Amino acid sequence: MSLVMEKQTARTVPTRFIETNGRTLAYRMFGDGPPLILCLRLRGVMDVWDPAFLDALAENFTVIIFDYSGLGQSTGTATYDRASLARDAKDLIDALGIDKVVIGGWSLGGVAAQIFTALYPERTSHAILIGTVPPGEQPHGAEPIFLPTALKPDYTLEDEYILFFEPESAKSRAAADASHARIASRTADRSPPVPEETYLRIVRESHDPKAVFPDHSGRYAELLANGAVPLLAICGDHDVVFPVENWYALNREWTSLHIMTFPQAGHGPQHQHPELCADMIASFVRNTA
Repeated sequence: MSLVMEKQTARTVPTRFIETNGRTLAYRMFGDGPPLILCLRLRGVMDVWDPAFLDALAENFTVIIFDYSGLGQSTGTATYDRASLARDAKDLIDALGIDKVVIGGWSLGGVAAQIFTALYPERTSHAILIGTVPPGEQPHGAEPIFLPTALKPDYTLEDEYILFFEPESAKSRAAADASHARIASRTADRSPPVPEETYLRIVRESHDPKAVFPDHSGRYAELLANGAVPLLAICGDHDVVFPVENWYALNREWTSLHIMTFPQAGHGPQHQHPELCADMIASFVRNTA
């Protein structure tokens, strides 16, 4: 009998469950290296991540993905309150007995990752901010096509081109097709999508007319601007949701901010360039402190 253990991948790693603070959080954990926990985008559950990106990360990190409270396979109260999303991440790593993490997040999850970093810098070695927005009111807002497309009950491939890629680029559209197929390749133990009535309700409840990342006192911006945690913003050059130009404005203000911009890419650069993004994240963590 062979004693060789089959290596777990994003397609095969089982979902686990852990009780913490009155609800059950569903999560998956695999890979080898320092722990890296990823927070989800709007309408996201664990199975919206591209397996190629997660597998590439798992070469250098113990990757942890999870469903927010009340969404996917997790129990509890569903909300898009930004601080509550960051609390989900903290409660999960507390329950797992993890002291310090690389915190990452995509889009809305990038807001949660920034809040986590600002509130718990001693628990954060690095922050990876993918296709997201800094705190407060921003001079560059979403394009008009974003919201009606993002709130459709079901996305077509054309919708995914608009939301996450660069529809004017043949290479980006081809990358979208390949990513879509990889995401669909996990056929068992999938987290159910967020129902339309749920995401519409929690989007409405958490809406702030002035900012996607509300920071009325300026507290989060101050903590992040002057903090010691290395921050890496990974962006596409044409993000219809959170334009990269909002990050450029902070280049000389946030002392630990690094910005990587992919050409002919949109809101999901890690799905267009999964291995490159993962390699860049690993190098960033190795070479900054």
